[in-house]
Amino acid sequence: MKCPFCSKRNSKVVDSRRSKIGTEIRRRRECLDCYRRFTTYERIEHTPCMVVKRGGDHEPFDRTKILSGLLKSCKKRPVVRHQLEQLADEIEEQLLAMPERQITSEEIGQCLMEKLKRIDKIAYIRFASICLEFNNVHDFVQEMEYLLKLEK
Repeated sequence: MKCPFCSKRNSKVVDSRRSKIGTEIRRRRECLDCYRRFTTYERIEHTPCMVVKRGGDHEPFDRTKILSGLLKSCKKRPVVRHQLEQLADEIEEQLLAMPERQITSEEIGQCLMEKLKRIDKIAYIRFASICLEFNNVHDFVQEMEYLLKLEK
C-alpha cells in the first residue's frame, strides 16, 4: 500500500475493523519509512447491477439516488437518517444477492414503498406519488383509502 504522505510502498497494518454493516474492512496503517498513519478501506467489488429505467435506458445501480429519494419523501417527518440509510443498505443487499444483474426502477420503487409503509405513512404517500406517477387527486385518494384499509 502506497503511503499518501511519502509515496513509499512500505507499510504495516496496525488495526483492522469490520464496518458497521459488514461490507468493508477499515484498516489503520503505519508507513515504515515516515512513520505516519493512514486509513484504507477494503471492500468486495461486485459486478454492478443495472437498473432499467421507464424509458428503457440502462444505468448502474446508485445507492445515493435511493437515499436522496428517501430523504426527500421524509423531509420534515419524524424519521431519522439512520433508518433511511438502513433501508438503502437493505435494498442494495437484496440486489447484490439476486442472480440476475438487472432490475427495473419500478421493482426497486415497489421494494422501497413496502419498507417505507412500515416506517412512516406520509413519507410512503410522498414516495408513492412519484413512483406510481400520480396524475390527479383521485390517485392520491385511492392510495390513502388503501392505507386506511391496512390500518384496520
